[in-house]
Amino acid sequence: MKFETKVGISETDKIFVHGYNLVDDLIGNITLADMAFLGAKHKKPTEGESRMLNAVMVAICEHGFTPSSISTRLTYLGAPEAVQAAVAAGLLGAGSVYLGAMEQVAEMLEDGFKKHGADKSAAELATLILDDLELQGKQLPGFGHPIHRPVDPRTVKLFEIAKELGFYKKNSETINEISRQFNERKGKPITLNAVGAIGAILADMDFDYRVMKSFAVAARAVGLVAHIVEEIESGRKEGVGQKLFDFIEENTEYIAKPVIKV
Repeated sequence: MKFETKVGISETDKIFVHGYNLVDDLIGNITLADMAFLGAKHKKPTEGESRMLNAVMVAICEHGFTPSSISTRLTYLGAPEAVQAAVAAGLLGAGSVYLGAMEQVAEMLEDGFKKHGADKSAAELATLILDDLELQGKQLPGFGHPIHRPVDPRTVKLFEIAKELGFYKKNSETINEISRQFNERKGKPITLNAVGAIGAILADMDFDYRVMKSFAVAARAVGLVAHIVEEIESGRKEGVGQKLFDFIEENTEYIAKPVIKV
């Protein structure tokens, strides 16, 4: 039995990755985001593709205290010898509520195009997609934000770059039309958040929706390093992780009643 891979292989004095010589062709010549693109597309990105994907990954790399960054700090508190465990703990908290709706947005748009025909206008598709979600009782992914109201500044910037680089296409047009119509139906502004924009933009770059979260996870792993560094610089007793632990200990009331044995 033989196994096959196009990803990479090491020889005595050479390493090949996706058909490229790692040392001669890639190291010092492309960015980490470019490597992610290469893995997903089996080719190096164009200058525009590189800039767009780098912008997307920078946009979701860091966003302060979130469940994932707090998990990282608390795990580092308990296992300072295992930095990788702290990063992994933070990544486990990157789900559909925080970070992960981009693939749901892209899948929603893809399903809408397939069902109703991609030849329809963005306005027609937006109406049909919203009607479908309403009939199915499903929530609209990629919308809402606890802080950025009514506009997520990252969304604005990412669409500006997408338009400049030629990646503002059918998916981006439709998600913005969905935003307009959704706000109209609700009678109030509801934020099209960054991951909603990213789902549409990556779809316009022809990425499979099933791999989109991997870019978010890779970006967030980079951001979590800063939270570990801050814990190190603060010292164990003054770190956020220890303060959180102390606060919970001091403000938790045990309310279970004693078991009476008969």
